[in-house]
Amino acid sequence: MAEPAPKKRARKRAKAAPEPRGLTPKQSAPADMPVALRHLAEKVEEDGGAVVGGYREPLGGQWQLLAALPVDKVSPTPYQRDLSETHVARLADAMERLGRYMDPVIAVRSGEAQYWTPNGNHRLAALRSLGARTVMALVVPEPEVAHRILVLNCEKAHNVRERALEVIRLADALAELDDRAEKSYETEFEEPALLTLGCCYKKNGRFSGGAYHPVLKRCEAFLGSKLSHSLAIRRQRAEQLMELDAAVVEAVNGLKARGFESPYLKAFVLARINPLRFTLKRGEKADFDETIAKMLSAVKKFDAGKVKADQVARAGGVAEE
Repeated sequence: MAEPAPKKRARKRAKAAPEPRGLTPKQSAPADMPVALRHLAEKVEEDGGAVVGGYREPLGGQWQLLAALPVDKVSPTPYQRDLSETHVARLADAMERLGRYMDPVIAVRSGEAQYWTPNGNHRLAALRSLGARTVMALVVPEPEVAHRILVLNCEKAHNVRERALEVIRLADALAELDDRAEKSYETEFEEPALLTLGCCYKKNGRFSGGAYHPVLKRCEAFLGSKLSHSLAIRRQRAEQLMELDAAVVEAVNGLKARGFESPYLKAFVLARINPLRFTLKRGEKADFDETIAKMLSAVKKFDAGKVKADQVARAGGVAEE
């Protein structure tokens, strides 16, 4: 009997090359800077810094300065995640061994002779630990860039806790500075679930937000109310979530009392009580209050005595933090 002919592999359709966009090299470095940038350059010089030059960022054509700033006049935006001493030590060691520092921070002039960096906290701390007097910076004229922390910060991957804390700190500050609708800050906040989780982390720094993040992403949306009002709603939701978590922890303790040991016990319990697993179509959003209420009701009925060892063994997902 003849063997069947092997199936032909479907060829992947090659992606079309992107259309050229942005400025040419010569357009990025024009001879004359606009008045606003010249004024910023003068301020940098008055603040004890030195302007290397001004140029137009080649993708979007926005103006910015390359400048040397005194280290003691640059600080991180006040809403950023906490420093990782391990990461600072690693950066300092790399700079020391290389004998040079090659990655400028982004900076925005925040007041009289002071600058904020939304994405250079660890590099700044590493330079300070080495005794550096100067930090090279891309000084941006638009102050709102200081609020684009999550978009700009790619020097060290954020976990859910760090992202949520940065977002809620920023939201608290913006509610006083510019109390617009929450949904107008979609770029700054990245996703609505981080606002609710941030409120949880402010109450309990060890809250296991990663375990609830998948559910929240399916039932959270940016709110249309002013930020000051929406934050009150976020705090109420955080209370509901923490009440649910306390009940989930009780169910997990019941499993541990029966001898189950796994870093995924919380994920197992949450999977059993998640009402969205098989009912929500892709792209649909569930109601937050209704979802959390259903989960709370289900976990209160959870019977650890009916759980079998092979069911837990097959469980996986987000481990407890």
